[in-house]
Amino acid sequence: MTWREMCRSRLVRGGAITASLLVVIAAGLAAVPNAQADTGIGIVGVAGKCVDVTWSQTANGTAVQLYDCNGTDAQNWAVDPAQGTIRALGKCLDVANAAHADGTTVQLFDCNGTDAQRWWATNGWLINIGSRKCLDAHGGSATGTPLQTWTCTGAPTQAWSLPAAAPAPAPAAVKKGVSTWAFPGLAAGIRDVGAGWYYDWSVANDDVPAQAEFVPMIWGAAAVNDADLGTVRRSGSTLLGFNEPDLSGQANMPVEQALSLWPRLEQTGMRLGSPAVAFGGDTPGGWLDRFMTGARERGLRVDFITVHWYGSYFGDAAADQFMSYVNAVHDRYGLPIWVTEFGLINFTGTPRYPDAQQVTTFIAKATAAMQAAPYVERYAWHSLPAAGESAEYGLYRDDATPTVAGVAYRAAGH
Repeated sequence: MTWREMCRSRLVRGGAITASLLVVIAAGLAAVPNAQADTGIGIVGVAGKCVDVTWSQTANGTAVQLYDCNGTDAQNWAVDPAQGTIRALGKCLDVANAAHADGTTVQLFDCNGTDAQRWWATNGWLINIGSRKCLDAHGGSATGTPLQTWTCTGAPTQAWSLPAAAPAPAPAAVKKGVSTWAFPGLAAGIRDVGAGWYYDWSVANDDVPAQAEFVPMIWGAAAVNDADLGTVRRSGSTLLGFNEPDLSGQANMPVEQALSLWPRLEQTGMRLGSPAVAFGGDTPGGWLDRFMTGARERGLRVDFITVHWYGSYFGDAAADQFMSYVNAVHDRYGLPIWVTEFGLINFTGTPRYPDAQQVTTFIAKATAAMQAAPYVERYAWHSLPAAGESAEYGLYRDDATPTVAGVAYRAAGH
């Protein structure tokens, strides 16, 4: 199977997140002696039980547990979307000693602005920004189960409800991401490379869970249905549009069809990226240009432009050629840019792939340029797996060891 066939195969999956994991329960405000009450909500997890401060104590280091929902201030959590903090009784949900190990205690502690107290929500998980691990009622659903941080696995003990607007997403400074599909080195590779986000060309990450923000995609026309559009709303806050609609082997959509379906994507209420054309995003009268013209005429919303780029020239100027294209696309539409696939490969000639020095130089130069460009919001190398046909350009092998490209990409974005 070619890598493009792998991409197409993601379309048919359309996994869904169990709706019971996203139940939101409002908690009333009740007075607690000697404690500052926060105006917030109950955070509900496995077995319909709530995140709870043990005995409503406010001492630093007080354990946080799973407990029967009772509406007290010990279960009344206020979320600050700007800071990513989650607070009860005037103190913050905190990872003990800012540790990264599985099984680290989650506690109540004075708010101090560190990443040990910052969280983001994706796919029903609460991920700590410092450790990139999930809030977990590890060990079961019994009342009094201590909460911990644990490697994100998608287990029911890691599923939590939150209000739609909170907490904050991954930090905006984390531009670097990856495209991927399921493979043995997935979770370790995403963690090691330092990706802040990832996607897999599909509506949910139920078979590719990892410790980073997942961004769903509506791949093509067949995915514009109630089930898949409902799933993307539960999978993230940003939605990627159609994948290479200008290619017959990919989404293969006439511009008019894409425009007619676009209001359904808008109705998700998510931040929305343009269809990602395979090439010619800066070309007057090209597929993307006609789509954007039609979108303006119809009053449709496009929040950022998504582009792909593959270079067949592997010399020192390859990164300059790449950024020249990215700049031209930005200049044409005046919107933020996400580069969701990029790399060096010659599809029709030889050599097909760059050598080690060439790929290292290209990654270093291209990522440095994107980090410095304020209009480039995110970028993702194609692709994380380095196996089979992708062995020559992927970042991580099945055993989660990096390739030459993986080592270079790991160093990027700092």
